[in-house]
Amino acid sequence: MGTLSSHVLDSVIGTHASGIRVECYQRLPNGSWTQVFDTQASDEGRISESVGTLEDPADTEYELVFHSKAYYERMTLPDDGYQIVNTVVVRVVLPEPDAKYHIPIMLSPHSYSVWWSGQPNASSRA
Repeated sequence: MGTLSSHVLDSVIGTHASGIRVECYQRLPNGSWTQVFDTQASDEGRISESVGTLEDPADTEYELVFHSKAYYERMTLPDDGYQIVNTVVVRVVLPEPDAKYHIPIMLSPHSYSVWWSGQPNASSRA
């Protein structure tokens, strides 16, 4: 079983996005999606959840959904203008179904930045 984790950072106030809702879906072989988890980030803005099984093919696709609008609606921001980014959707593939994948993200009401931190276990590649 693999692990998907993230550290969600709030670039407006410069801290962790504690309590933000994060969903994860897995693409099935028939092209449909099934929910893997629905969680909230810890006080430190972190999530870490198990995904998939060893029977899943390499390069199984997952979709992380960060509910940024709901997160920012709980805050009093200096400018209560429009928020155009309601959710941030990040699609990733897991080349090794049993590896750990860490995907940090920085959010604001109007933008985001995401990256992959790490690499699959080199020892399992032949």
